[in-house]
Amino acid sequence: MKTVLEIVNLSAEFLENKGIKHGRREALDLISFSLDVRPLDLYVQFDRPLDEKELERCRSLLKRRAVGEPIQYIRGKVEFFNCTIKLSRDVLIPRQETEILVDQIATRLAKEELSGKLLVDLCCGSGCIGIALKRRFPDLEVVSTDLSPEAVAIAQANATLNSVEINFVVGDFLQPLAGKRIDYLVCNPPYIAEEEFSQLEIEVRNFEPKMALVGEDKGLAFYKRLAKELPEVMSAGGKVWLELGHEQGKEVLDIFKDCPAKKMEILQDWSGHDRFFFLELE
Repeated sequence: MKTVLEIVNLSAEFLENKGIKHGRREALDLISFSLDVRPLDLYVQFDRPLDEKELERCRSLLKRRAVGEPIQYIRGKVEFFNCTIKLSRDVLIPRQETEILVDQIATRLAKEELSGKLLVDLCCGSGCIGIALKRRFPDLEVVSTDLSPEAVAIAQANATLNSVEINFVVGDFLQPLAGKRIDYLVCNPPYIAEEEFSQLEIEVRNFEPKMALVGEDKGLAFYKRLAKELPEVMSAGGKVWLELGHEQGKEVLDIFKDCPAKKMEILQDWSGHDRFFFLELE
């Protein structure tokens, strides 16, 4: 029987030959996950032989990664802003940029009286944004919506996992929110242009849900629709945060130029790239 160290070495070589960057690191991650031990604890088991059942599980996970399946889907969960978020291929994998967005929102909300206020997480996907903010600010009422019933089911499971109460609704855009006045709206919309989709990494292109990635009209359709409907659903002084492509800042500002805004700006991620749109209504 082969030892843990031998399997790690063989797995790292296998992944690197399949074009996976950081093959050894990912091999360690997958094998520790397969054996249900922490990566650091794996080192003290390097001399331990693996039985056939353990080897087969390692092989199964490595084969999935070798064809490009993201390790987050293989593991079935990620950590996001102190929350555990379950994943399936029905929802996007939360990115660091979205965690930065949540951090920026939290910084602003910490200065406000939130009792009785409504925050809407539009296109919620896994539910990570609304769940993280609800955990941080329990007094907020949070409604999360998505067009995909499968995504909403995952989001509901994540809310339960993280012990927060959120109202989840399946529906198109703002239609499920008819009659409500929104104090805060946040969304990571589909903003990638169709012509750019084929250029994405195979991990994204072949495994993540296209409807959550690609937007019509060069990825700007969502912003144009929201700019028209926003004044009808937002409270006076309402605030909006949207994620956007790093080259879309000027176009998004132009789309919202006719909104009755007290403040409107493009915010940067940690690399200094335009990544978020903020709007405060009059």
